[in-house]
Amino acid sequence: MTLMSRILAGLAMLALVGCGAGAELRPDASPEVISSASYRHPGPPALTLFTMINNRSGAGAHTSLMINGSQRVIFDPAGSVRLSAVPQRGDVLYGITPGVADFYARAHARETYHVVMQTIEVSPEVAERALRLAIANGPVASAQCALSTAAILRQLPGFESVGSTWFPKRLMDDFAELPGVRTQKIFENDSDDKSVAIAQYEQSLRAQ
Repeated sequence: MTLMSRILAGLAMLALVGCGAGAELRPDASPEVISSASYRHPGPPALTLFTMINNRSGAGAHTSLMINGSQRVIFDPAGSVRLSAVPQRGDVLYGITPGVADFYARAHARETYHVVMQTIEVSPEVAERALRLAIANGPVASAQCALSTAAILRQLPGFESVGSTWFPKRLMDDFAELPGVRTQKIFENDSDDKSVAIAQYEQSLRAQ
């Protein structure tokens, strides 16, 4: 394959996968800020795979993973939904309260995309291993959201059947084959511009 062919193939992959488009770069939060924002959800240890699906083409556009262990975080590789009240280090978002989790899902669901949420309960040990792997992963390059998420899942007991893939929808399909998965789909008619929803949510937080 020539150099130009490799460049064109890479651009086609990025356009198809969609991870990282418009992602906001910001400094990592300090350990003190992350510690103060830590939130422990009272529900059972669980992993929730988010997959954003293009309503027109049916293709997967983004992948992320919510981990409920000793604290609840979202591993959002090359993601673009960032809130000033939610500390970030690498591609891990901390302080994922019920309100933040709901906003995160609904910010991705809009007139052009819907969100598939697949949740599976795991042991505390598996949840903690997923948490450690996500924190240690560091920032992810554009278009590698599914690849990096699959790499974490494949290191967990019980998730060996998950394949290594660049494609969010293929990862979603593999996750669906795991026993005990619960699936929820979110459809919204909001503007395609996620920044509008983010600005409105930030304003509501300031008004509280």
